[in-house]
Amino acid sequence: MSQSNTRVGDIRVLAGESLTGMEGRLVKMTHDTGVPEVKLPAAISDYALYLVIEGGADAELVSVRPLQSERNVRLALSGTCNPGDVLVLAAIAGSDAGKVRALPATAGTYRGLAIAEEAGVDGQLVLARPALVGNITVTE
Repeated sequence: MSQSNTRVGDIRVLAGESLTGMEGRLVKMTHDTGVPEVKLPAAISDYALYLVIEGGADAELVSVRPLQSERNVRLALSGTCNPGDVLVLAAIAGSDAGKVRALPATAGTYRGLAIAEEAGVDGQLVLARPALVGNITVTE
């Protein structure tokens, strides 16, 4: 079977909201009346599988990189992490939208998106390996 009209690497897509200064944040693919666009996640369960490489204003073209395990990336970190920590979306709360954090001990269901490859501090672009682990349920 042959594949046509496919792309590898970064892609250009419309921003569905302002992504200015959001480099290193994760976004989800969505659409506006069938036209592809990306937006910050609205819930920790969103499939935020694209990394903002070059942000821009609402309705402008931005560059995003699909998460792929063969290439490590730098992700905007909320809180701290250590090498080997599973990274999940940070709680969706204003300035944390699109950031990752280490898997918390708080009960809930989280989606493992990457593994930290270095120690990280709050606000850092932490080196991580995309690893679409899937849902992780933490019980107290």
